Amino acid sequence: MGTIITMTTIMASAFDYLRDPAEIYRRSFELIDEAVDLSVLPGDMRGVASRLVHACGMPDIIDDLVFSDGAATIGQAALENGAPILVDAEMVGAGIIRKRLSRHNDIICTLNDTGVPALAKTLATTRSAAALELWREHMNGSVIAIGNAPTALFRLLELLDEGWPKPALVLGFAVGFVGAAESKQALVEMAPGLDVPFIALRGKRGGSALAASAVNALAMDEQA
Repeated sequence: MGTIITMTTIMASAFDYLRDPAEIYRRSFELIDEAVDLSVLPGDMRGVASRLVHACGMPDIIDDLVFSDGAATIGQAALENGAPILVDAEMVGAGIIRKRLSRHNDIICTLNDTGVPALAKTLATTRSAAALELWREHMNGSVIAIGNAPTALFRLLELLDEGWPKPALVLGFAVGFVGAAESKQALVEMAPGLDVPFIALRGKRGGSALAASAVNALAMDEQA
């Protein structure tokens, strides 16, 4: 009788690769430690930086990472105190590991609220920016993660400048070729005057995965 070769058999023998999840995880962060000199960062930022590199596979983003003094510590404390997490895109919220939120923090995204399209039309702006108009009651002491729209980050800064309640921390990871670098630079420049702690990535790079990873890093006592 001949041997029946299935696709499973072929795939099982075609590649020699690491399969153990715990070892993959351990080795990943070992390689990150080899590729990035985390010692140049404050202690509270090292875990955040490591997870950001892990999320995108680009060690050089550390050169563009900018933050206010004690930002990570402030963000960690806010999450531990149950602060809501406000996100500009559903994908940011989807990337946050809820089981790591010990206080079961609310994750709020208003982008798909039924009233947002009309509000955006009235305000002559994007839905992402208009959605922030629904954040006011949640803003005080929150952790805000912008991982998509530069217009959302610009609007957030405008609202804060108008006197809206202050968040505990703003994570600025807007992405793209139009406005991303500029919105994050505006955050860096305005945050001290607004007295708002921040962590951001300069330039065009960013995205939902990085914003979510930053939240996950703040929610974790240790890499796990």
